[in-house]
Parts: sequence; structure tokens; C-alpha cells
Amino acid sequence: MLVVVPKETAAGEKRVALVPDVVSKLTKANLQVIVESGAGLNATFTDEQYKNAGASVSANIDSDLTKADVVLSVQTLPVGTIAKLKRGAITISFLSVNSAPDAIASFEKSAVTALSLELVPRISRAQSMDALTSQALCAGYKAALVAAELAPKFFPLLMTAAGTITPANVVVLGAGVAGLQAIATAKRLGAVVSAYDVRPASADEVKSMGAKFISLELEALEGSGGYAREMSEDRALRQQELLTPYIAAADVLITTAAVPGRSAPQLVTTKMVAQMKSGSVVVDLAAETGGNVQGSKAGETIITSNGVKIWGAKDVPSQLPFHASQLFARNVVNLLLLMSKTENGKPTGQLVPDFGDEIIAAATVTHEGRSEEHTSELQ
Repeated sequence: MLVVVPKETAAGEKRVALVPDVVSKLTKANLQVIVESGAGLNATFTDEQYKNAGASVSANIDSDLTKADVVLSVQTLPVGTIAKLKRGAITISFLSVNSAPDAIASFEKSAVTALSLELVPRISRAQSMDALTSQALCAGYKAALVAAELAPKFFPLLMTAAGTITPANVVVLGAGVAGLQAIATAKRLGAVVSAYDVRPASADEVKSMGAKFISLELEALEGSGGYAREMSEDRALRQQELLTPYIAAADVLITTAAVPGRSAPQLVTTKMVAQMKSGSVVVDLAAETGGNVQGSKAGETIITSNGVKIWGAKDVPSQLPFHASQLFARNVVNLLLLMSKTENGKPTGQLVPDFGDEIIAAATVTHEGRSEEHTSELQ
């Protein structure tokens, strides 16, 4: 069976769905791999590396797509590309059931089986396929680096002949994968770090990173799959009130909170930002989904009237395309090989999705010309 990897076409997307290091896992499963020429260049992977790994490199990917049994991509395929696929083809990519209606309709029309990495369930057996987690790891790391670059002061404590430089005070809101990685990176840079999450169970993880957990004595909001659930308006207002003094004292604020399938919760208001010191930095990793910080804009750095810089995240994992692609490719290959058919313990080169498997069932968005029902509770 033929696995095809086209170039990413979305603006700002530098990742590639398959890297040379994992091509051998597919060829050992008797799968043929074709990568579009130049597909990996933005992530520093050359055509020659793909060839050496056992893949074919094609300059005429449109022709290959019409014959493809599987198409791997980071972002959802464009509608025009979906229309070229044969009936029964399988696609694996990020695919939001709430924000990609045109793509889903095209998958239905073409009778393509579309699997969404955003819907892979958070169970132990699926950890190696969890692309949301691997890419959040990249985003959290980058968030701390961006904050350090934008801040007008050192992160670490420094003892100098001219006197002592006090460490930066960093506050992280949200202690999921991205938040914990932001904490760890800020700590490595020498900052004093505090963090808050609506899930009290996160306290031990925050402390294990060497940070202080901010306890507001509010009700827990533990959701499914390890995510937080949405909060009421009254609770949100009380939370904002209690967080204000911590944010006002921060040199850097990094926000990472998200509720899958919905807009990001607004945690920080303009009024709260107005109480921060001039020169303080805010990094809003949720800017693309509405923002945790009022007024943040994806892809822009805003300077408020009181001199606070607000950096709105956009395509953050793509800013680390080498390792983000490596992690993503491993997630994709592990999911793909879950469908690999074997006989007498040997791969047959056939891919047969088992819709009785909870991972495949949860990740499938369309199959045989119809959409599968999903809700945000899957994550």
C-alpha cells in the first residue's frame, strides 16, 4: 500500500508529517512511502535524507495523491487536495470537528476515512500517538524562551561585583503539558516560578518541577482526559480577583489554559494587566483559540499603555520544526501501524482500520461517506 506525504500548504506551517528517521518503520511493514520533493526542508530534512531512509521523492505529488492509500499531513488537507483522493483512502492529520466543516464535507463526498489526531483518546495505550501532547511540549518550551527574550531583565539570580541581580518572577497559568514544560524551562533559566491550575491534582506536578503552586481554595474543575472543564461566570470572576495580586507581582506571565473543542477560557482581564509593572511580559499560548488574556492577538506583540508586552502565540510548534516534526512523525507512525495487518506475526503490507479498537473509533471523523459523531468530551 502507498503512503504519501505532501508539503504543508498552510501559512506559517514549517513541520512535516514524516521524518527520515521513521520511514524504515513503514517500509518494514511492507508499505511504500512517497514524500513530495521539498516537504521536509523547512524542518531541515532534505530529499536526500528521505531517499537514504527508503522513501521515494516525487516532484509530481498530484499524480501520487490519486493513487495514495494513506495520506499523512500535519494540518488538515485542503479541499482541493481531498477531492483528488480515491475512495477508501485514509488520511491522518490534525482535524478539528468544530472548525473544519468544508474539509469534513469533502472527506464525506470523497468517501475518505479521515482520522484526527486531536481526537486520539488520552489513555495509556494511546500515549505514543498523542500528538496534542507532543506538540504542547514544544509550545511550552518555546513560551519560556520567548518570555526570556522579551523581558528586559535577567531570569536567573546573579552575584556580581556591581551587586546582586534578583531573579525574575514568573507565573504560569495552566499546568498541563505546555504549562509544565514552560515551568521546567523557566526554572532551568533561573527564574522563580509559581503556577496555578484549576485542578488541585496538578499541585504535586508543579512542585516536582521546583515551582510553587498557587492555591486559591476554589472548587476543582477536573474534566475528562486530564483536561480542565469549563467554569461558571461567578467562579471565573472570583478566580480573577484572587489571581490579581500574583499577576501584579510577576515579571513574566505565561498562560496555557485550554478547553478542547471550545474557545480558550479568559483568565486575565485588561484590568489585571493594567496592574502589572512596566516592562512585564505576558505570553498567551492560547491566543489562536480566543486567548487567555483579554486583548491578546495571535501572531502579534502588543504593548499596553502601562508598558506591558503581550505576545500572542501563533504556530508555536512550527517555530521548533525539527523536533516538533520528529515527535509528530512518531505519533503518526504509531497510529498508522496500529492498522497494519499481520499474518503469522509478519506484516502483510495491508492497512485495515479496526473500528472496534477504541483508539481508531475515537479518532475517526469520516468513513465510507459519512461523519462519525464526536463531542469535545472525547478529550
